[in-house]
Amino acid sequence: MRRTNPYLKFMNKEDKLQNEVMAYIQWQYPHALIFHPMNEGRRSKFEQFKFKFLGGLAGVSDILCFTPNRFKSGLALELKVGYNKPTEKQKVFLERIKRCNWEAQWCNSFEQAVEIIDNYFKNQTNAKI
Repeated sequence: MRRTNPYLKFMNKEDKLQNEVMAYIQWQYPHALIFHPMNEGRRSKFEQFKFKFLGGLAGVSDILCFTPNRFKSGLALELKVGYNKPTEKQKVFLERIKRCNWEAQWCNSFEQAVEIIDNYFKNQTNAKI
């Protein structure tokens, strides 16, 4: 008998998109060093203090890939669903990390994410999709 995880019902659309994109990268590019910084979610006043105290940064992209390609030092990818767009802090982070020679993009779908990721690993520069 197969059981589903009872916590899946608490995942929103962006969480599910992120899971699909991470699974794709791990399957297609198993050598890639990627991770998701745990920036989202509600925090108590103490947790907000601790986040900032320890150097947490608001606006960090959903997926960070530290595996360089021929032209860039890494890939930062901000995921949105539907018509959502990055917040001002997320836009600032994307611009700042671009200045560090990273490919930095945001997208609204799995298909767009795959195109950005594949272009990155094929050493192609990405135009905004």
